[in-house]
Amino acid sequence: MSTATPQKDDVSAETPDWSREQKAFLSWDPARSLLASIRNYQRYSASRNPLFKLMSKVMVLRHRFWSVVTGADIPLTSKLGGGLLLPHPNGIVIHPDAVIGPNCLIFQQVTIGMRAGSPPPSIGGHVDIGAGAKILGNVTIGNHACIGANAVVLKNIPAGKSAVGIPAKVIDES
Repeated sequence: MSTATPQKDDVSAETPDWSREQKAFLSWDPARSLLASIRNYQRYSASRNPLFKLMSKVMVLRHRFWSVVTGADIPLTSKLGGGLLLPHPNGIVIHPDAVIGPNCLIFQQVTIGMRAGSPPPSIGGHVDIGAGAKILGNVTIGNHACIGANAVVLKNIPAGKSAVGIPAKVIDES
């Protein structure tokens, strides 16, 4: 029996894995329900069909409910890549203009926002963001990067690197 260690390349940074966001019918999964309300709102509001316009209003109410349940502040107009995982969505705050790539993992109490006078962050694909991390300002996080718990990221992080500390510094993974 082989116990191969998963590689960073096992999860795509470009192609969303939508199965990561699926939940079983009528199961209690607040994080996936919150994401589903955002996805459905974006799909329905883009349509010109009057029935879909009405459904987008219903999705706003659904989003508000799941936002209260999860304690997360993720706007309906967020630019979220597919396959996003929020294992513990409590306290997650995402700026509406921030861009998050596909197949990312965001733990609790993460803030992705702006600093005064700067554009919001851009997160690459398959980025893992640890609990309590803050990503602020005009920052680009490369694909397959890892942000440590409670790190405060104020500078760009290259692809495939890990960053820890306050302020965050890139570390070697040897």
